[in-house]
Amino acid sequence: MPNQIRPLAICIFRDRDRILVGEGYDPLKREVFYRPLGGGIEFGERAEDALRREMREELGAEIESPRYLFTLENIFAFNGEVGHEIVLVFDARLSDANLYLQETIAGVEFDGTQRLPFNALWKNLDEFGVRAPLYPDGLLDALRSNKTC
Repeated sequence: MPNQIRPLAICIFRDRDRILVGEGYDPLKREVFYRPLGGGIEFGERAEDALRREMREELGAEIESPRYLFTLENIFAFNGEVGHEIVLVFDARLSDANLYLQETIAGVEFDGTQRLPFNALWKNLDEFGVRAPLYPDGLLDALRSNKTC
């Protein structure tokens, strides 16, 4: 929705120095980017519940021990549109240990009108940077500065 701040909950699923991220593409910038999994918090829904719902919807997966880490404010442009998000960042474990063994996990995102397939990938923190940005802005610095996240 234009001119609205969107509340989000995302999760850092860690496996040593790897995190699980969705791969996206901005056609206007011609940029491949990465973002932890999660999504919008609905009115009346707690952030942790939104996170659990999003993981069920996107990966068909359950999560264990979600723990709130920090909040980021993200003002960005995607495909020529300006967006504004308040992002609650969590840490959790995937209940299915086999998901940690897969390099790529097939997911489905619902954009409000249709279901769109996407790939979730395990990426090492060192793989992110200018050529492979990790969004929201500020997340990579926060993860690198606090290895306990």
